[in-house]
Amino acid sequence: MSTTANVKVESDRAPRQILESAVVRFAGDSGDGMQLTGGQFTLTTALAENDLATFPDFPAEIRAPTGTTYGVSAFQINFGGRRIKTAGDEPDVLVAMNPAALKVNLGDLRRGGLAILDIGSFTERNLQKAGFKTNPLTDGTLDAYRPIKVDISRLTLESVKALGLSQKEALRCKNMWALGLIYWMYGRERTATTKWLRAKFAKRTDLADANIAAMDAGHAFGETAEMPSDIGGFLIPKADIQPGLYRTVTGSEALAWGLVAGAELAGIQMTFASYPITPASTLLHALARLKSYGIVTFQAEDEIAAVCAAIGASYAGSLGVTSSSGPGMALKMEAIGLAIGVELPLVVVNSQRAGPSTGMPTKTEQSDLFQAIWGRNADSPLAVIASRSPSDCFDVAIEAVRLATKYMTPVIVLTDGYIANASEPWLIPDVNAYPKIPVAFRTDPEGFHPFLRDPKTLARPWAVPGTPGLEHRIGGIERDYQTGHISYDPANHQKMTEIRAAKIRGIARDIPLQAVEEGEAKGDLAVVGWGSTFGPITRAVSNLREKGVRVSHIHLRHIWPLPANLKELLEGFDRVLVAEMNAGQLSTLLRAEYLLPIEGLNKVSGQPFKIAEIEAAIQSRLGK
Repeated sequence: MSTTANVKVESDRAPRQILESAVVRFAGDSGDGMQLTGGQFTLTTALAENDLATFPDFPAEIRAPTGTTYGVSAFQINFGGRRIKTAGDEPDVLVAMNPAALKVNLGDLRRGGLAILDIGSFTERNLQKAGFKTNPLTDGTLDAYRPIKVDISRLTLESVKALGLSQKEALRCKNMWALGLIYWMYGRERTATTKWLRAKFAKRTDLADANIAAMDAGHAFGETAEMPSDIGGFLIPKADIQPGLYRTVTGSEALAWGLVAGAELAGIQMTFASYPITPASTLLHALARLKSYGIVTFQAEDEIAAVCAAIGASYAGSLGVTSSSGPGMALKMEAIGLAIGVELPLVVVNSQRAGPSTGMPTKTEQSDLFQAIWGRNADSPLAVIASRSPSDCFDVAIEAVRLATKYMTPVIVLTDGYIANASEPWLIPDVNAYPKIPVAFRTDPEGFHPFLRDPKTLARPWAVPGTPGLEHRIGGIERDYQTGHISYDPANHQKMTEIRAAKIRGIARDIPLQAVEEGEAKGDLAVVGWGSTFGPITRAVSNLREKGVRVSHIHLRHIWPLPANLKELLEGFDRVLVAEMNAGQLSTLLRAEYLLPIEGLNKVSGQPFKIAEIEAAIQSRLGK
């Protein structure tokens, strides 16, 4: 088999095909730079004015053996000239940098899709590592697809040979070679990536030159090589999007900026205390870069210390914020119970991942819903809200600050590994257009005790220690309703338990009524979702409605308390289907609250829903 294609001018090739949208997945070993490659393609795609959504898929093992399926890292991007709501069901193009990447990802590739393969890595040893008993390049494995077999490794070495790099350094440029080929395939400019490489390797100009040379070589290969006759490249039209200043944003970035904006709108300081854990660590990284906005960040020695430090900050008059993922949340729960008892504002961000225990740290799931609502000792209610997309994290963070400070309560923000790492275009909002969040610290000593109640919200006053005349003590032992002092009185405990519950349930009067995202308020079937299932649900419902199916989409932001009109809204449908990435937690909650025959569509594979999966579930329920 020839490892290189014969030179052929582009004018002999089929013309570029115009597509409404496309899905590309880069896959390789975790050291092949697939996330970086996908990030650069995302940048150029945004500059080309396409709408987009991405799905970075990291290996669960940090240092899996090279060339094994456990170490495969992938980055998928769905982009187009129409509104993009998910990272796409099936890749149209798969770039596989080694046999393991092909093994893990080929099953997802669309039938007839392009498989660009670095055949230089398809050695006997690598085939064995990937678990291939025969060579997929020749045994018919690729018959259902359109393979483009290129010795990317060798061509990369040739393209950077003049720069005098070691072979190890030179081979690290092969991701840029592959990126150059994809740039040619979709008619992308290379200027932005060239500038980025110059900046990244400012102290190693030889590495910058090598990566740029490799990228240019991959692009030139597309222009001149003998590709399959029906591949002349593709054109994706610009998306018709609202004018304004955009940037790509990940969920962690949007959460960080939303928390900062929320604190600014409230006119208070913010202290973020956290302990690193996948996939929540990126929020700490993002906030640590925002010290110029007065944000205090603290990396504690463990999860318990982190949440306790955040509670201490709130006690002192700064908004305490902490974050973690499933196992870390379990460790924080005793302290969160303390925050509920002493009634201090606290924002807790949970970037959910597949569990239980360590589970699959880099894979997404929505299985901490029960833990968020009920996962503490005793009757200990708090507010729970969820973001639906990376950009939505900004508004959700502001809402969390509003609820926490107004009701003097912990608020858990549920996001997940997919939202935290995925990116999408974001119309940068005018923060001055957001309503202020009124926060007033108690300063009047007249008649003060720490558990006085606002008659409307039932929140206690926020009295900063050191305020003259407001000396007080709060702690985990039950407090007297009338004085705030320690109390073991049975009747008082009954009253305080009921007051804490009533305060949280009263939030339902202060949140928007639940709206229908798409479709009518009554019909044959409502698909209910929360969190990152928004994209696939809304696209599936939209697709079927275009075919005349009477289906609607309802998506929850406020999980606890639930919106006041939700029961009445759900009763307007013949059937209700809850799609969620767990074993049925929201559906169980809705059945318990409303005694309605809620059905579940559940997925716990560590991967997001596909549009086709939800479409099939809707059609099966409606007998279509």
